[in-house]
Amino acid sequence: MNGFLQRGAFWMVVSCAAFASMWVMIRYASASLHAFEIVFFRNFIGLVCLLPLLARNPGLIRLENWRLHLRRATSGFIATMGTFYAVANAPLATALSINYTAPLFATVGAVLFLGERIRFRRVLALAFGFLGMLIVVRPGQLPMTPGVVAAVISAVSTAFSVIAIRQLVASDDSRAVAAWTFILTVIPSLIVAMFVWSWPARDTWPLLAGIGAMAAIGQLSLSRAFSLSEASAILPYDFVRFGLVTLAGVALFGERYDALTLTGGAIILASTIYLALREAKVARDARAASLPESPN
Repeated sequence: MNGFLQRGAFWMVVSCAAFASMWVMIRYASASLHAFEIVFFRNFIGLVCLLPLLARNPGLIRLENWRLHLRRATSGFIATMGTFYAVANAPLATALSINYTAPLFATVGAVLFLGERIRFRRVLALAFGFLGMLIVVRPGQLPMTPGVVAAVISAVSTAFSVIAIRQLVASDDSRAVAAWTFILTVIPSLIVAMFVWSWPARDTWPLLAGIGAMAAIGQLSLSRAFSLSEASAILPYDFVRFGLVTLAGVALFGERYDALTLTGGAIILASTIYLALREAKVARDARAASLPESPN
């Protein structure tokens, strides 16, 4: 059993189930609360859930990489605001399909800001991924609602967050990466929530508690997955999240998806998986090339 729990794929599936459950509860809670207020409760309750962990492990929170944690938290804060607004105001499968473009934007960001070079195959995968997003969004045919726009903003912000997470888990405990996110975003999310504040009804509190708990479990599981396995090994399991969210949209909220939306989402996810596979191969080749030749 211990060996199974040390596999990144297991924690990736746990993360998918947690985030899919969170999306369902966000949609229910948004019937009476603004999405931005739900973000605050997500951050506050998530931090409360992590307090026992932090109390048992006081050495987790270190200041050596505080700038990188701040960058990850800032991009994550914008991404969370966009995601929650999109989940509350756009079809779930559409919001998730757009969210899947985050690794595509991350690759573009690495080229523009980090000077990374990519070859033809990865350029082609990027092109197919963004084609998938155009199929989902269909500008000019489908209305660009605020929910869809928020999903795009979330995807771009998530890209920067993913880059920061990959840098952080190389040196920091995966639990610390998750904890810092909640610590640094509670106050900003409260400030934003104050502009749309209304006290939650009694029957909304269990949903808010569930959202916070699932956010903490999802963040911890995702960070754990990335710390145990290469992205190329665990990203294919994100199909679980796509299936769960799409099924929830149909079964719980009566949403109807056309073939183009589902096809576009599948193209986007396939492109991100291929990019992860190529990045892993390039990294392995670079490590192999840097090793000294063995003497004859």
